[in-house]
Amino acid sequence: MRVIFILWLRQIKKYRSSHSRIIGAIGQPLLFLLALGYGIGAIYKRAGEGNYIDFLVPGVVIQTILFSSIFWGINVVFDRLFGFLKEALVAPVGRLHVLLGSVLGGATISMLQGTLVLVIALFIGFRPYNWALVPVAFLIMATMAIAITALGAGLGSIIDNFPAFQSINNFIILPLYFLSGAFFPLAGAPRVLRIIAEFNPLSYAVDAMRDVLIHQSHFGIEKDFLVLGLTVVILVSFGTLCFRRIQV
Repeated sequence: MRVIFILWLRQIKKYRSSHSRIIGAIGQPLLFLLALGYGIGAIYKRAGEGNYIDFLVPGVVIQTILFSSIFWGINVVFDRLFGFLKEALVAPVGRLHVLLGSVLGGATISMLQGTLVLVIALFIGFRPYNWALVPVAFLIMATMAIAITALGAGLGSIIDNFPAFQSINNFIILPLYFLSGAFFPLAGAPRVLRIIAEFNPLSYAVDAMRDVLIHQSHFGIEKDFLVLGLTVVILVSFGTLCFRRIQV
């Protein structure tokens, strides 16, 4: 446990010392909230769909966690290239402890950034329909943070340079996010988009957040949690398998 805590603390200290990273992490979500929320909000309201800011916030919070968590894998690439990971792996501790400490650190940072975006959303008019369900929203955020951070760790374990890691992440993550229904209601989407969304695990994270924050759901909360549970098991297993085979 001490090893896990130390590696977790290392990630937190690195994050605290990087002010530009903190600002950059909330810049893009804030742009989405303001530009899309107010730009498309009037059209969305005239279509009889309600408040677009309320609809958008759950998806933007998931986006913040998604991008922060997946790009945390760059730290694995960085630690491999500059020797820290080699020193950690030759120490008398299991690889699983090294992975857990790093993944929990990355997931904690993603949670902090997602929470910060949620707080900012309150200042631009967003309100949960039931404050008692907000802890459930944090549970969903934590589940996604751990799952995607583990995915990032797995990718960082098999990719040995920054440009390749960034290209592969963009190839995987951007389609997953934009086809998740984060920006548009799935109920009125073309059939092909609905079919893609049903096979996209990120769709269920966005849907679960909407269910607990604004009481809107496309799939149903039971199905959302079932898919999220399977997703975290699969991605953590993937990250663990790749990290066990990492070559430094």
